[in-house]
Amino acid sequence: MQTTRTTPSRLAKRAHYDADTIYPILDEALFCTVSTVIDGQPFALPTAHARHDDKLYIHGSVGSHFIRAIENGASVCITVMLADGLVLAKSAFNHSVNYRSVVIFAQAEKVTDEAEKMQALALITDHLIPNRWDDLRPTTDSEMRKTTVLAFSLAEASAKVRTGSSNDDAADRDLPTWAGVIPLKTVQLPPVPADYSTAPLPDYLVVN
Repeated sequence: MQTTRTTPSRLAKRAHYDADTIYPILDEALFCTVSTVIDGQPFALPTAHARHDDKLYIHGSVGSHFIRAIENGASVCITVMLADGLVLAKSAFNHSVNYRSVVIFAQAEKVTDEAEKMQALALITDHLIPNRWDDLRPTTDSEMRKTTVLAFSLAEASAKVRTGSSNDDAADRDLPTWAGVIPLKTVQLPPVPADYSTAPLPDYLVVN
């Protein structure tokens, strides 16, 4: 949804407000940063997340000062960014980054339904490591009591995207300096087992 808070003050033409743009960015990003102000002090928490339909879920310890604050209604700003390339121009001023980012403004809704809470934890786990949840021992009642799950509406969210190559000033284009894009990619490397782990590597962790 486009609001005054989700409308960029610069390069607004790069902004997108549709779910078809926003949701895939949230689904590809492994982590988000949740920011708020508590007693006049700004705080930002990088954390794992998962999206289901029009909600974003995070989890944390019931003893966390930050989690308790936003659980009790503090307004938050949630951001993610995927860096796709370093854009090198012939001047420092015109360097840039190809990226996909999302900004969300919301208030937390504490998940109290046990089935939804368990589903959210499964979603977060499988978002980081697909198919992992079903391979784990069941979560205990004690672990559930120690964990808070919060949901955030995606109603007030926007994406911003930059693609393409460098854009030098006309006067700089013939300078003998290389210009272009250095693509960036996050890759999964082969798993390293724990010293005590004797189980075979599951198929879902095999790096092709």
